[in-house]
Amino acid sequence: MNDEAREASIAFAAPLMALTLGHVLSNAIRTLPAIAADRLGHDLGVTAGGLASLTGAYNLAFAAAQVPIGVALDRFGVRQTSLGLLAVTGIGAVLAALAGGAMGFLLAQIVLGLGCAGMLMCPVTYAAKRLSPARFGLWSGLIQALGNCGMLLSASPLALLVEAADWRAGYLACTALALLAITLVALLVRKEPPAGSTASLGADARAVLRLAASPALRGVVVLAFASFAAVIGLRGLWGGPWLMEAKGVSRLEAGNILLLATFALVIGPALWGIADRRLGHRRALLAIGHLGAAGFLALTALGGPGGPFGTLPPAWDAATLLGFFFLISAQPLAFAATRAAVPPEQAGKALSGVNLSFFAGAAVIQAASGPVVAGSGLAAGLLFLAAATAACTLGYLWLTR
Repeated sequence: MNDEAREASIAFAAPLMALTLGHVLSNAIRTLPAIAADRLGHDLGVTAGGLASLTGAYNLAFAAAQVPIGVALDRFGVRQTSLGLLAVTGIGAVLAALAGGAMGFLLAQIVLGLGCAGMLMCPVTYAAKRLSPARFGLWSGLIQALGNCGMLLSASPLALLVEAADWRAGYLACTALALLAITLVALLVRKEPPAGSTASLGADARAVLRLAASPALRGVVVLAFASFAAVIGLRGLWGGPWLMEAKGVSRLEAGNILLLATFALVIGPALWGIADRRLGHRRALLAIGHLGAAGFLALTALGGPGGPFGTLPPAWDAATLLGFFFLISAQPLAFAATRAAVPPEQAGKALSGVNLSFFAGAAVIQAASGPVVAGSGLAAGLLFLAAATAACTLGYLWLTR
C-alpha cells in the first residue's frame, strides 16, 4: 500500500472507529440490567416482569427515534447527529445512576433509548455513503463486531463492578465512556455540508416509513423484528437470571459465561461479512443464521430444570449460548441487503427504517416475554424468544421467495 492509499485508509477508518465507540456504549448500556437484574429489582421495588417493562421502555424509545434519526442523518450529517445523541446518552446514564425508584429509572431508560437510537446508524450511514454495496457488507460486519464489544464490558467487567459497588456505578462508568466518545467524534469526524433537501421534515419522515414498507425491504423488516429482540431479550434481560436462578451459578460465574458467549458477537459479524463477500447467497446466510440461532436458544431452555434432558451443567449453557450468539450475528447482513436496495442518498432513511423494526420488535417481544416468564418460568421465556425468531425468519423467506 502506497502512502496516499494508507492516508486515505486512515482518514476513513479513524472517524468510523470514533463513531463506532458510540455503538460500544449503547451495547454496554442496554445489556447492563442482565448482570444486575436481582439488585435492580430489589432497589427499585419491582418484580422480574416489572423490570422487563422498565427496560422495554428503552427499546420503545429507541424505535420511536428511528424516523427522526434517519431524517437527521441524511439532512444534517453524521457528525452533528452523533454529537447530539452522545450528549443525550450521557445525560440518560446520569439519570439512571441517580434513579431513586421505578419512575426515575423509567425516565432514564427512555432518555437512554432516545440517545442510543442512532449509535449504530451513525457509523453504518457514514460507511454506506462512502462505500460500494459490495464493500459495505464487510464493513457493516466489522462495525457490528467492534460495537458488540460493549456487551463484553457488561459481562465480567461490570459484574465485578456491580459486585464491588452496585449497579449505579455501572451507569456512571457508561457516562465516562460517553464523554470519551464525544471528544473523539468532535476531533476526528469532519462536518459535512448540508444535504440541501427541499422536502419538508414531514415528507422526509414519511419517506423513512415508505422505504421500510417497500417490497424491496419488506422481508428484511420482518426478519429484523425478532432478530435483535432475541439478542437483547437474552443478553440484556433474561440471560443473567437464567444462569443464576435456573442453574444456580454466582453472579461472577454468570458474567464469565456471558462473556465467553458474547465473544461470538464480536468475531461473528466479521466472519459473516467475509462469507457474504466470498460466497454470496446473502438470503440463505441470513436464514441459516437465524433458524440455527433459534435452535440453539431452544436447546439452552431444554437443558434447564424440568427439561427433557434434566438439568444439565453450566457448560451446556456456555456451549449453546455460544452457538446462539455466533449464528444470530449474521444480522448485520440485513443492513447490507438494505444498502444494496437503495441509492446512497437514501441510505440513512432506509437503514433507519430497518433499524426501526429491529427495536420495535425488541420493545414488543421483550415486553411480551415478561408475562411469559412470570406465568411459566424462565425456560418458557427462552423458548418464546426462539419461536419468535423462527417465525420471523420463515416470514422473511416467504416475502423474499
